[in-house]
Amino acid sequence: MRGAKSAKWVTGAIIVALAATACGGGKSDGGSDAKGAVDPNGIFSVELGEPEKLLHTGDTMESNGSLVMSGLFSTLVDYKADGSLEMINAESLTTTDSKTWTVKLKPGWTFHDGTPVTSKSFVDAWNWNANVKNAMGLASWFADIKGFEALHPEGEGAKPTSDKLEGLKIVDDTTFTIELKSSVPAFGHKLAYIPFAPLPESFYKDPKAAGEKPVGNGPYKFKSWDHKKQIEIVRFDGYKGPNKAKNGGVVFKNYTGLEVAYEDLKSGNVDVLRQIGPKDLPVYHQDLGDRAVDADHSAIQSIAVAFYADQWKKPKPVDVKVIQGLSMAIDRATITKTVLQGTREPATGWVAKGVLGYQENAAGEVTKFDPVKAKELIKAGGGVPGNKISIQFNADGGHKEWVDAVCNSITQSTGVACTGDSKPDFQADLAARKAQQVKSMYRSAWSLDYPVNGNFLSDLFRTGAAGNQGGFSNKELDAKLAAAESAKTLEESVKLFQEAEKDLVKYMPSIPLWYYKVNAGYSEKVSGVKYDQAGDPILHSIEVKK
Repeated sequence: MRGAKSAKWVTGAIIVALAATACGGGKSDGGSDAKGAVDPNGIFSVELGEPEKLLHTGDTMESNGSLVMSGLFSTLVDYKADGSLEMINAESLTTTDSKTWTVKLKPGWTFHDGTPVTSKSFVDAWNWNANVKNAMGLASWFADIKGFEALHPEGEGAKPTSDKLEGLKIVDDTTFTIELKSSVPAFGHKLAYIPFAPLPESFYKDPKAAGEKPVGNGPYKFKSWDHKKQIEIVRFDGYKGPNKAKNGGVVFKNYTGLEVAYEDLKSGNVDVLRQIGPKDLPVYHQDLGDRAVDADHSAIQSIAVAFYADQWKKPKPVDVKVIQGLSMAIDRATITKTVLQGTREPATGWVAKGVLGYQENAAGEVTKFDPVKAKELIKAGGGVPGNKISIQFNADGGHKEWVDAVCNSITQSTGVACTGDSKPDFQADLAARKAQQVKSMYRSAWSLDYPVNGNFLSDLFRTGAAGNQGGFSNKELDAKLAAAESAKTLEESVKLFQEAEKDLVKYMPSIPLWYYKVNAGYSEKVSGVKYDQAGDPILHSIEVKK
C-alpha cells in the first residue's frame, strides 16, 4: 500500500477501498495533459464518505478513513505491482528465519510537527495500538509478535499484565528488532498496513484530540475536518519519502449518494471519484470520454452471515447446507451482466484476483447457479429459520440495485423471502456490524491490505480477527490458518492457505458474489490520475492544471 493504507472494509458497490503502489490496469491518465500547465500547489477534491471513527492508525479499517490516512501516514514498507516490497520509512527490512526481523530506518525523517521519527516512534505506537485498554479495532494485527497475549489478554474485562510487546527491542534511534512467536513469511508485507505506522510523542498526551487532528509522517499533513462535510490535507514539504506529492493538497468532500457525486463530477464540483453508481454505469464512458476509468482492483464482494443472530443459532446452529443452498440460488452471471453492466466478474472463491495464491473455482459448485440443487440443500439442512432472510447494506454506496437483484434471485429460486436492510451510510452500517446488531446477513466487501491470499482468509475468518465481524468461529479452520501463517517460506504459506480456502465450502463463513474492478472518473481539472491495486486514487501522483 502506498504509505499507510488499509483497504479493509469497502464502502461502495462499484469500487473502493485502499492502498498500494500498484496502478490498476485498464484506462487511466498516466501523465500531464498537454492542454494546460501544471500548478504544483494546486488543490483537488475527492469524493468520500464520513470516516467511521476518529483517525487513529490502530482503529481505521474502512475505506473512507483509510484514504485520508494514506496521505497523512507512511509505513515502513509498501509493495509494488509484482508483490515485492519497496522501502518507504525503512532503509532496510531483513530476516533470516521469518521469525526475527531487523528494521533500519531512513535518517532525517520527521513528523509534521517537526519531531524526529525514530525507532521509539514505531515501538511505542505498536505497543499502544496492541494494548487491550485502548480498544483499537486493529489490535489483532500485532498477534504475531511475541508477548501479545500479555498486552491483549482474551476475555471480557481482562486486563493486560504488561504495557509492552516483549518481541520489540530498540537497538538505537534508527534500528529496532521484531521477534515473532513463530515464523511468519508474509510479515514483511503486513508492515505496509496502517496500524504499523509510527506516532509522535504528542499523540499520547491526548489520543482523542490526536484522532481529530492527526500528526503523521506522510506526504500530506492535516489541515481541517468539518464532520459530515469535508476533510482537508495539504502537502508536507518536509517529506522524505519516494512518494512526494505533485500537488498542493486534497479536499475530501463528503457525499451521501453516488449519483449526486457523479453529477458534481460532470459539472466540475468534484475532481476525482472512487466509484460510479449502478445508475450511471451505462453512460459514464460516453459522458467522460478519456476521463472514464476502468482498472484492476483486488477486492471481492460477499454476503456474510451474522452467526450471532438468533436466526442462525436458535434453537440450534444453522446447518452449512442452508448457506450453501442460498449461495447456489444467486444468479451471479446475470446480475453482473445486467445490474452491474459487466463491471464485475462472478466469484468462484473467497480470495480476490491479483494477489499471490488466487485460484480458480476454490468454492467448487456452491457458487454455480442451480435453483434445483439450492432448494435440495436448504431442505436437507433443515430449511432457513423463518423462511426469510435480510441483507444489510449501506445506502450511500450504490448497493440497493444489486441487493434487490440478489434477493429476487434467492426468492424466485427457493421460495425463501429475502429483503434488503438499508442503513443510511457506511458509518451506520459498520456500527451495526460491530455492535452485533445485524439481523440476518450483511454485505461484506474486502480489499487487500497486502497482496497475499492469507489476507483474505486469516484476516477475515480466523476467530478474533479484526475483519471477522460475523461471529464465525471454527477451531479446525483456525488450526489450518495458523499452520499456513507460520509456514517456513512464503511459497509454503501460500500453498497452505490455498488448501484452507478450498475447505471453506465446509464452513461457509460467507457467500462469495463477485470480484471488483475500478469504474471511476475524474474532472478536466486534473491529470496523472491512477488507481492502486486496492481501488483508490493514488493521491500524490495527481497533478492539478493551472
